[in-house]
Amino acid sequence: MELTVNGRSVTVPPDLPDVPLLDMVRDYLGLKGTKFGCGVGLCGACTLHLDGAAVRSCQVTVADAADRRITTIEGLADSVSGESLHPVQLAWIEEAVPQCGYCQPGQIMQAAALLERIPSPSDAEIREWMNGNLCRCGTYARIRAAVRRASGKP
Repeated sequence: MELTVNGRSVTVPPDLPDVPLLDMVRDYLGLKGTKFGCGVGLCGACTLHLDGAAVRSCQVTVADAADRRITTIEGLADSVSGESLHPVQLAWIEEAVPQCGYCQPGQIMQAAALLERIPSPSDAEIREWMNGNLCRCGTYARIRAAVRRASGKP
């Protein structure tokens, strides 16, 4: 089985098709940006993109991801323009979003998927879309500000 992760083809060992994609990305490929949180798809720490859609990688098996385009936080910038940082990542820095930082890769991946689908979201759309990505530090106001900034809104 083959996977495409951050634009690169990866051969999956035959004993891994039922393993969560999160484990494959972190443990087999060594991409540690995608975090383990709750393990049941409720916190959003493990969010990555499958064919551009935000998904909880703890709930997707390796077999489910075959023949699909997987993008992790490490490949987000390259997947857009080849720049070193994605516009959402730049906005995160400009708005000083992270506090502890643990949830931030999942937050950024969710926000990038939102802006891909709704380039100029309202505050209500940002809240609705980001709902389910938990931040223990409570940086939600800064997260919304960064999403607005990345969308070009003040």
